[in-house]
Amino acid sequence: MTAILVTGGAGFLGSHLCDRLIERGDDVICVDNFFTGREENIAALVDHPRFELVRHDIVQPLYVDAEQVYNLACPASPVAYQFNPIKTIKTSTVGMVNVLGLAKRCQARLLQTSTSEVYGDPQVHPQTEDYWGHVNPLGPRSCYDEGKRVAESLCMNYHVEHGLEIRIVRIFNTYGPRMDPHDGRVISNFIRQALAGEPLTIYGEGDQTRSFCFVDDLVEGLMRMMDCERTGPVNLGNPSEVTIGETAETIKRLTGSASEIVRVDLPQDDPKRRCPDITRARDWLNWEPTTDLDTGLGRTIESFRDSPGLADPVPESGPESGSESATGTEAGA
Repeated sequence: MTAILVTGGAGFLGSHLCDRLIERGDDVICVDNFFTGREENIAALVDHPRFELVRHDIVQPLYVDAEQVYNLACPASPVAYQFNPIKTIKTSTVGMVNVLGLAKRCQARLLQTSTSEVYGDPQVHPQTEDYWGHVNPLGPRSCYDEGKRVAESLCMNYHVEHGLEIRIVRIFNTYGPRMDPHDGRVISNFIRQALAGEPLTIYGEGDQTRSFCFVDDLVEGLMRMMDCERTGPVNLGNPSEVTIGETAETIKRLTGSASEIVRVDLPQDDPKRRCPDITRARDWLNWEPTTDLDTGLGRTIESFRDSPGLADPVPESGPESGSESATGTEAGA
């Protein structure tokens, strides 16, 4: 039994990770400020004797004891991370320093969930971990992209200077139950629109590609990386590319929707291609996704049908649908 801290533990990814860790028999401390995390995500865990919830923002110092730390605390969707860009970059910088300081005090191993966004709009395909990226440091996505790049640098410097055990993963688009229907991600927007009978909105021509990894597969990769004896970084994602247009058609088919598909202008700095090279994950972790897209989307669609937030109004600010949608990843704290 291990004492494990999960920051952003009430978010999309974080809550699934908490479930798996509790199921394995660990003690879990879930930290979240509920900016994008949701209480219903962890409702089944709150009364569990090995689960503790702490409402806290990692931009402020945190004092708990843990043997392992998974840092998933950062808004990951465009709607969320562009809502307050200064707070977003503080979470990945000031918050990262606070989490690293906690791990240093506890002598804990820390896994940082970085993102495929560190590659920006890549000029190399598929993206390998030694690619330095093509990122606009001044664009509307920079608060997230550059914040995550700084976070990786902080982790490596703590590793070199203090001998802190660091693990870095770069998460590509991930989807599954508990996604916020209004989070601005490709799959969540298409499903919400299809179920509501609304037009499916595609930015650009729909020929830009993404790779979609089901949440259960991704969580397995996180846990294997925590137990790995290598620092990383390691890409975690699905190496199978699919176009945005194909994704929209698949979701229409699986939902039985008659929604039309409409096209609008492509947002600034939206990546044209995004696909991971997962050679390291295969070699180091013996990991690769096993859930095919139709199966994963089917499970996600069913969860959306029961989502209490499906009928909520669409937020007025931020990208609405069909764009990159970040990584689908980290969880919200």
